[in-house]
Amino acid sequence: MEWLAIIVTMVVLWVASLFKILHESFSASQVEVLNDGGVFCKRNVLLVIAHPDDESMFFTPTINYLSLRGCNLHILCMSTGNADGIGNIRKEELYLASTVLKVPQKQVKVLDHPDLQDGFGKSWNSKLLSKIIKEEIVNCAIDLVITFDNYGVSGHCNHQDVHQGVRELLQDTSHKEVEVWELVSTSILRKYTGPLDIWLSLLSAKFHLSGVVHCFLNEYPRRSLAAMAQHKSQWVWFRKLFVSFSSYTYVNCLRKIE
Repeated sequence: MEWLAIIVTMVVLWVASLFKILHESFSASQVEVLNDGGVFCKRNVLLVIAHPDDESMFFTPTINYLSLRGCNLHILCMSTGNADGIGNIRKEELYLASTVLKVPQKQVKVLDHPDLQDGFGKSWNSKLLSKIIKEEIVNCAIDLVITFDNYGVSGHCNHQDVHQGVRELLQDTSHKEVEVWELVSTSILRKYTGPLDIWLSLLSAKFHLSGVVHCFLNEYPRRSLAAMAQHKSQWVWFRKLFVSFSSYTYVNCLRKIE
């Protein structure tokens, strides 16, 4: 009976959390819950990721939030994800996913640099990454950059390398006017609680003591599934489960890198 009570409680909380997200999507109170003081409104934003599908697996709450607030969003993907020899396919899948996420394909750039190849054992040079990001900032008049934090959500070394590349960029005083925000990694318990994590995320953003944190609920969670489904080469059973149960499908917390 105790286990039954726990299961029923979890189901009720899950449904309540989904209702919270849907309610915020269709009500004016969204402004109050996600009030960012105009920080993320109508900006030229560069999302820096490591592989095709990172945008759909981890960043869709942020992408949806920015799109709805008039931001001009660009995606810079540092590799084709060619670890299994299907980089060209994965590149095209990212373009399809970006269309679902309302990001123009012409504003999506996928690199295939010989020194930036996908793989757990392949380290990426932070100075090279910084140089590439700088060029994109200048070419697209970027004033806000978003990327992974130092853990990189899943602990993938390429995610962490991208973070270090952005950190390297911050050492360049000529780009001090560019704001940089990182996606906060959570514990594995929170990571797989689905929409339940929105409550902890909202609280952590409100009472965060080290730095500025903003919390974004995913106003269109079904769009996350639709975008990830465009990555057909990756859309296997365990990734379907991941996108369904991952807290990153429903909420993102961004922390400003000073």
